[in-house]
Parts: sequence; structure tokens; C-alpha cells
Amino acid sequence: MAKANAPTAAQLADLGQQTFQDTFAATNTPADMAAYLAENFGPDIQLAELQDRENTFLLAHMQNELVGYAKLRDNSALGLPESQLPAGRLEVERLYVRDDWQGTGLGAALMRGILALAEQLHCSAVVLGVWEKNERARAFYQRFGFREIGQHEFRLGQDVQTDLILRKGMAGR
Repeated sequence: MAKANAPTAAQLADLGQQTFQDTFAATNTPADMAAYLAENFGPDIQLAELQDRENTFLLAHMQNELVGYAKLRDNSALGLPESQLPAGRLEVERLYVRDDWQGTGLGAALMRGILALAEQLHCSAVVLGVWEKNERARAFYQRFGFREIGQHEFRLGQDVQTDLILRKGMAGR
């Protein structure tokens, strides 16, 4: 779990910008990327996210360096009709691993940590959004039992993209 302090926020901002840029820069315009990064990954933004009680951050350090993290949101309404209550649903808002650590099992370790936390919290489901064109991420989530339940718009700068909403029900719930 992450500490809600300025050094952690700065590390999350740097890693979030780096991993998002590495993953999506080639398929988006520089202007759209710059706008998205500025809106979502400043140290002040990360500090506010760390301080929000609905958020949980799982951090992966290797050799005393932050190389991956997951941002989770309690009671997520992602993929639910407005009339349905989101209690008991955990959303994976971000699951980021630095390029040089991809393929090492670090992402899978983070996902196992997410699912273990969901069990501890007695969640009924874990949900997430993934870009429809991110085949690698979609295959990763499918290996963990996530299934598509819908889609929603994702705005990256001026570009409106489609994210698939995936869900994994938790055993016995």
C-alpha cells in the first residue's frame, strides 16, 4: 500500500507519465498525449488521488525503484446502470508496469495482489476499462478470468476512444 505523501505522489506521476507515454504515444497525436498527461499525472493530482479514501494504490518496487503500480477504486459504478448500487465492486483504474519490467511476471504479481485484496474486502466483482485496441492488455486480463460486459468512451485529449469494460466475479459472491 502507498503512503499519501509528496515523494510517493512524485514517483507515481513520473511512472504514470512514462508508462502511459510508452504504451500509447505511437497511436495518438503528441497534442492529445500532452493534454492527457497534464490532466492526469501531475504530482498534485497524484497526491489528491493518494489522499482519496476510495482509492488504494499497490506499489511494486524493484531494486529500490518504483517499477509498477495499481490504482484501485472502491465501490465502482463502471459498467453498471445508474439505478444499480456499486457497493462491493473494486475497479482497477490503472495497472502500469515499466517497459523494462514487462514480461517478468510483475504485472501478474500485481494482479494477484489486486484479486487477493478484493477477496479480503469481500468484493462481489473486480472491473476495469481497457482500450479496445490494446490487444496485449486484453489478453492479460482474459488470462485472469475477466470478461467483457460493455464499453464506454475514453477521452484522450481531443480524441474519443472506446474502452471495453471487463468484469471478473469473485467466488461465492
